[in-house]
Amino acid sequence: MSNSFSYFLALKFGGFGSLKYFLTVFLDILSIFAIFLILTPSALSIFTCCHLYMLNTPSSLLLYEGDFIIGGSILDDEKGSILFYDLDINAHVTDRLAKGEPVISVDTKKKELIGCFKNNGQTWCPKGEPTEVKVHDFIEEAGRANPYGVYDIGADEGWVSVGTDHDTAAFAVQTIRLWWHVVGSQAYPNATELLVTADGGGSNGGRIRLWKLEVQGLADEIGIPIRVCHFPPGTSKWNKIEHRLFSFITMNWRGEPLISHEVMLNLIANTKTKTGLSVRAELDNRMYPKGIKVSDANFAAINMVRDDFHGDWNYSIYPRE
Repeated sequence: MSNSFSYFLALKFGGFGSLKYFLTVFLDILSIFAIFLILTPSALSIFTCCHLYMLNTPSSLLLYEGDFIIGGSILDDEKGSILFYDLDINAHVTDRLAKGEPVISVDTKKKELIGCFKNNGQTWCPKGEPTEVKVHDFIEEAGRANPYGVYDIGADEGWVSVGTDHDTAAFAVQTIRLWWHVVGSQAYPNATELLVTADGGGSNGGRIRLWKLEVQGLADEIGIPIRVCHFPPGTSKWNKIEHRLFSFITMNWRGEPLISHEVMLNLIANTKTKTGLSVRAELDNRMYPKGIKVSDANFAAINMVRDDFHGDWNYSIYPRE
């Protein structure tokens, strides 16, 4: 029947040599193959078997056991040690909190464009009168804002410095410094150590020399050791600030365009949760140049003691005499 249909189309569209004839034959072949797949129970398995055979995959085991999928390799040699390391950080945090010591989680939130640009979220507005924003996200004169946050795990309080310059290690430590002088020193007058949990990358990364040098300066200034625990690569979401502060700030945008730094600060400071989260936001107009190099001599002068277990991620910096 299919051949008769093709013959009829060939006569209708001008003979067997026409392009339309070959197209109709091709469609016939596709239809036959589709019927074969639908009516034959094992057709899909046969097709999969042929495909896997070409990929040099043990197709017989796939057909009879169903335990194989097409996929690449996974780097899991250190999975156990990373999970153990997370338990080690939690043990440090729990111990410090039980002793009444300050424990903070720090990180940089996503950079935001300042201007009449689209923002995530929704809010109530008059029907048919949505907020109009610009189509293209081209940086304007106000530039970008770099929100760097400090989350006090024990007190469920946040501090966010909104920087107008570069997101550097100096900016990160300056935010911690501001939090300590304004909030931390009053909340923890008898503190003997400050525990900081941070990502392994970014401005507060474990490999950043300037980060360690700036932390040394802060330790000298406040007079107590600063212990730093970096989360391993790929585990940034384990950091408490991500889901206890930043996520709620993003929800509180409610689609409101960040037309100015003042609007952004107001939205951050008015972020609340049922658990009692309170946030303070400050604008930081200081300049933080990029590309600052730390010499070997200055780095060697840092009074740093690394842990035996993953000392590149886990270390304490003590005040210098």
